[in-house]
Amino acid sequence: MKYDFDKRMDRSGTASYKWDQSEKLFGRADILPLWVADMDFEAPKEVVDAIKQRADLGIYGYTFRTQDYFDAVSGWLDRRHGWKIEQEWITSSPGVVPALSLLVLAMTEPGDGIILQSPVYYPFYDVIKMNGRNVVDNALVLENGQYRMDFERLERQAQDGAKMLLLCSPHNPGGRVWKREELERIGEICDKYGVFVVVDEIHHDLVFSGHKHLPYASLSDKFAQHSATCIATSKTFNLAGLQTASVIIPNDEVRRKYNALLKTLSIHMESFFGLTAVVSSYNHGEQWLEQLLVYLEGNLDTLEDFISKRLPQVKVIRPEATYLVWMDCTALSDKPQELKRLMFEEAGVAFSEGSVFGKQGAGYLRVNLACPRSLLLEALEKFANAASTFTQSE
Repeated sequence: MKYDFDKRMDRSGTASYKWDQSEKLFGRADILPLWVADMDFEAPKEVVDAIKQRADLGIYGYTFRTQDYFDAVSGWLDRRHGWKIEQEWITSSPGVVPALSLLVLAMTEPGDGIILQSPVYYPFYDVIKMNGRNVVDNALVLENGQYRMDFERLERQAQDGAKMLLLCSPHNPGGRVWKREELERIGEICDKYGVFVVVDEIHHDLVFSGHKHLPYASLSDKFAQHSATCIATSKTFNLAGLQTASVIIPNDEVRRKYNALLKTLSIHMESFFGLTAVVSSYNHGEQWLEQLLVYLEGNLDTLEDFISKRLPQVKVIRPEATYLVWMDCTALSDKPQELKRLMFEEAGVAFSEGSVFGKQGAGYLRVNLACPRSLLLEALEKFANAASTFTQSE
């Protein structure tokens, strides 16, 4: 089957977080939104058909995870990522971010330091601060257009008593696919000082040609035993609204603590449609994903070509994974409010403003590529036209 990613879908009036809040969030209703990380593509037909069939049952009762669910998750990780896991390692969550928060609660105490690597997906800050823990920033270093980790600082922070590392792999918004030697260095430091590693691998399937994602916990049993890995079909197959994620916890005691919190909050059962989405996506969505990756890489090439010709002062940090592009717009302005004015008032587009990912993100914008190419070009054209006449406020 050939999938049509050029088809433009009207999502307005569907309670879309991305499309139906522009006036509330950005001050005008006619904004083109290329910010929040969901795709403007239909999910695989096989998944849509399975969900429709499930809906036709007409009774939407409490749901448990079936053997098909466990087989689908473990089969996908083995087939796509070479990671053989045990069924009993698999537990769940309504989403990856809730899983991060639950793991913070399960494995740390109020006041503990938790390491993140900024600039990073902004809910990482929330799950630390809103749970009464302290952010320990192991800021990434931008060198030659690519982020690298500061391992010396990481070791000092671990030695100083940080209890947990939230690792974004592949990285959002920088787009890095961490190499084996980088992950192994993290693992050795964290094992040495007793730092538990929580890995957000939600973008693990969205890796561009020439790069390969390595699940952190697959590298050694030692790393597996001091980590938990969070994955979901939500980014891979555009199913975020179905509220389901899988959490892989090889350590029996950690998994017991995590599952006790799930039970305490009574979120231990599966979403009625989420179950079907996971099984149908992992069992039947691979052809769709392979075509999607080709299309996304075409969108990335299109964006790079457009920016180089129309806005050469803007520097594109080419991602190795994700459908998100991190752009250095400091030549236009390094002030968040000024870039917001340029986007919302002057251009009529919404990209993600960079300072929400960390203070070093000021002057950067994150662009969501996962849309029909005509929509991407329309948004870039509007942004370039506005930028060509943009002057900063006094």
